[in-house]
Amino acid sequence: MGKSNASGKGGYVSAVQDSIDCVRVAARAADAVKAEHLVAFDVTEPLAITDIFMIAVGNNDRQVLAIAEEIEKQLHVQRQRQARSREGLQEAQWILLDYGDFVIHVMNPEAHEYYDLERLWRDCPLIDLELPEHETGADQAGDETGGESSTADSGVPSAAERN
Repeated sequence: MGKSNASGKGGYVSAVQDSIDCVRVAARAADAVKAEHLVAFDVTEPLAITDIFMIAVGNNDRQVLAIAEEIEKQLHVQRQRQARSREGLQEAQWILLDYGDFVIHVMNPEAHEYYDLERLWRDCPLIDLELPEHETGADQAGDETGGESSTADSGVPSAAERN
């Protein structure tokens, strides 16, 4: 039975803990090189082929490549994981790292806005990436949004906000 019901909803089987732990390593790696809009969705229910989709955005193609490289490095060092396939490295506008049980999308702002993957997966549960809180320009200006997690800045409503 290796899957747990982390979402607390009856009958729903969520992503396996190992995948969640790996995605958290990937998110910390992306965060370390200033990725934005970090979010991960548990896609276990709608997709039988993978457990988690993680999205990270770099400000330009060079940063997209740096984010993808750091994610790969940290997953190899910390979790002994290697991507099964890697796509988009030449163009570096949208890099896809497929680890089998989780897939990481690293995109530039234009690809992120155009494809709007968050909209496609918005009905899936969010995964808490357990990232440290960062002050944003809005926070410094005194905007009290009450964001509870690092996904609050992604524009994607939390599971509580969607209900």
